[in-house]
Amino acid sequence: MDNTIAFLAKAGPLGIVILGCSVVGLFIVLERLWAFRGVRRRDPALLAQVREKVASGALARAARLACQGSDPVALCVAHVLDRAARGECRTREDQERALVHAAAKEVRRLERRLPTLSLIANVSPLLGLLGTVMGMIKAFQTIQSLGGKVNASVLAGGIWEAMLTTALGLGVAIPAMVAHNLFQGRVHEMVADMKEEAQELLDRLPEGRTAGEYDVPTGYRPEAAEG
Repeated sequence: MDNTIAFLAKAGPLGIVILGCSVVGLFIVLERLWAFRGVRRRDPALLAQVREKVASGALARAARLACQGSDPVALCVAHVLDRAARGECRTREDQERALVHAAAKEVRRLERRLPTLSLIANVSPLLGLLGTVMGMIKAFQTIQSLGGKVNASVLAGGIWEAMLTTALGLGVAIPAMVAHNLFQGRVHEMVADMKEEAQELLDRLPEGRTAGEYDVPTGYRPEAAEG
């Protein structure tokens, strides 16, 4: 353990910063893994039942049914159906606007902390390169101060210590970049599912009816199911 600490100490202050980035990146990866673990893929059978309820005009029942799902697609649909059942989305434009708002909310929830993970993946190798450049400058300053009378072992030792920060930066950046791309790919899949289901939903939603014409559940809110 002491040898490892002594080895990493040779990377200098920038090495400590890179290690700090690795700790933050690891926390984000574990947190997102836990978050995505609770997010299921869309349930085609459930959504089919929701579409049947919408086609029959029972929007409130369809909203309650959609809210039983834990995937972002079902929660997005539940939000739009609840607003439609309350007469807040009478035109196609209102329905599309409500759908975009609900989808954006779900995407923000899914992408939480991913920009920070992307920043770590991009900045870590640059910090490593900066550390290497600064280390090389110090090494050549030492050579100059000794009048060029240095042996190969001294020169090699200074160079490998300088390049240690680059290795640390790449060691942090590569896993962070892979994790970010995997998480982002999962989000894109869910967004594609939302768009597909949204088109199915909008094609079935009626227009121009008031809230009194629907079976409106008192006190019902899809947002409560998200918690």
